[in-house]
Amino acid sequence: MATSDTAAAVPGQGATLVPADRAAGLVEPRRPWIEAREPTLAELVERSGLRRVHMLAWRDLDDPEAGGSELHADKVAAAWAEAGVDVSMRTAHAPGHLETATRNGYSVVRKAGRYMVFPRTALSGALGHGGPWDGLVEIWNGMPFFSPIWAHCPRVAFLHHVHGEMWRMVLKAPLARVGETLEHKLAPPLYRRTRVLTLSESSRREIIEMLGLPPANISVIPPGIDESYRPLGERSPHPLVLAVGRLVPVKRFDILVDALVRARQQHPTMEAVIVGEGYERPALEAQIRAAGAEGWLKLPGRVDDEGLLTLYRRAWVLTSASAREGWGMTITEAAACGTPSVATNIAGHTDAVANGLSGLLVEPRDLAGALGRVLGDQELRDRLTAGALAHAATFTWANTARRTFAALAQEAAKHRRRAPRPGGLDRLHGPLR
Repeated sequence: MATSDTAAAVPGQGATLVPADRAAGLVEPRRPWIEAREPTLAELVERSGLRRVHMLAWRDLDDPEAGGSELHADKVAAAWAEAGVDVSMRTAHAPGHLETATRNGYSVVRKAGRYMVFPRTALSGALGHGGPWDGLVEIWNGMPFFSPIWAHCPRVAFLHHVHGEMWRMVLKAPLARVGETLEHKLAPPLYRRTRVLTLSESSRREIIEMLGLPPANISVIPPGIDESYRPLGERSPHPLVLAVGRLVPVKRFDILVDALVRARQQHPTMEAVIVGEGYERPALEAQIRAAGAEGWLKLPGRVDDEGLLTLYRRAWVLTSASAREGWGMTITEAAACGTPSVATNIAGHTDAVANGLSGLLVEPRDLAGALGRVLGDQELRDRLTAGALAHAATFTWANTARRTFAALAQEAAKHRRRAPRPGGLDRLHGPLR
């Protein structure tokens, strides 16, 4: 009987290799093996039947307060659009920008203000405006859009982290209680059957523990890093500490400023730059003046991509005092430039930083001491630099976009009566965790 010299992958086991003869029920020893590759994003799009996908987001990348969540959404939407998907994004008004726009191949519709965007989007979706869609992505950023109630197409939700105490940091008590109730009490029962995608294992654990969502429905897909982030040029001749983020309470820049002032007592030539904009700027400027730090601690506001890249490359260390993060993209962006980090030991950071290898994770009170250690120990800094580069090399936006689309395609397959077809999506994608 004729036999084949090819190999087959075991269904549901990714790239596990089995000789083709064995897969067909024949026992034939000493057959060569051929590696089974992952499908490309374009191949997933072609086979999925998902041609129109709608995304719901609180803000888009043009919003003055845009951050990591908006960057993540943009990178995913742009990659899907390039692969042939008609992607649209519904979001709130962005000051100074038109109601409709096209960015990186996908369309953006901005309607309603910061709070009314949620009920208006839900009502619009329930009435079928803009649809029908083959798939829906809800970005659950604290306040949900309640898509399980009104959206009947295949869905996934991006939930980067639990907001927890953030409600009390940014809202007055009555509104904070409303936010906490929505996030912790009202929304979770409605999302128990929704596929949730989060950025880190630590955030996944918090979602399970704090919101009570089923572990089997929560997949971890880390964010990527733009290919432009790589080492180039020389470090600052003086110790330079960099922090990047929106100037809002959850980032705890007030704690960071205190830590920087204490660290400079050990390293009198140290300089520091905090990149970002936000409503906490006046308070931080006053704090810096009171400390007599205006000469060495700068707040340049938002900088363009090239300016940020230069700062990543020149800095000796990146730091963050944040209280809540789904990941900490600035940490891995800096790491890709060979800059290690000193950051607070919180969910999200524990995945973005390989503690002791690519940076140091500490309690807020220990930030000054840890910064002083890294700035003053060349051998430690060199070791962390090498670890940062190695850790960052594992994250790409291409992989993030492919895996997020695979998750939505799996939900589309389940939507079609959950019946796997020969060579269908369930076999093609395998489980995501």
